[in-house]
Amino acid sequence: MSGYAFIMKSPEETMEFGEKLAEKLKPGCVLTLEGDLGAGKTTFTKGIGKGLGVTKIVNSPTFTIIKEYEGNIPLYHMDAYRLEESDEDLGFGEYFEGEGVTVVEWAKFIHDMLPKELLRVEIYHQRESERRLILRPFGTFYESVCKELQHESTSD
Repeated sequence: MSGYAFIMKSPEETMEFGEKLAEKLKPGCVLTLEGDLGAGKTTFTKGIGKGLGVTKIVNSPTFTIIKEYEGNIPLYHMDAYRLEESDEDLGFGEYFEGEGVTVVEWAKFIHDMLPKELLRVEIYHQRESERRLILRPFGTFYESVCKELQHESTSD
């Protein structure tokens, strides 16, 4: 699957894109984040939080695994990096099927626990401040969200 590619020219654009995407999401949505270290995954997630009405500062859940934020729709921000060797069931299903939007960094470490329908977001360094953001939808809802975003970005 080739996905939908977007170029972000600044951290602010990355955050704004996350905010625009969040406005199209609904409870139970799951996004996975992959990509280069320092490419803007947390900045993107801050935009998701803003779009969901989160007022607290969103930061990386590296040491806590899951951070929950209240908003118009709750945001569940997970970092699965420390779970690479773990077989422990931490109740991820409750989050994936819950009342909020779940964003999972390092999702490859919990691949077997993820729902089949989700939106995979990849962020890569392009040039000095540019980032290439690729959306890979799995499921018709996510496909329609991606098409909408693509249409909006070409009509700007």
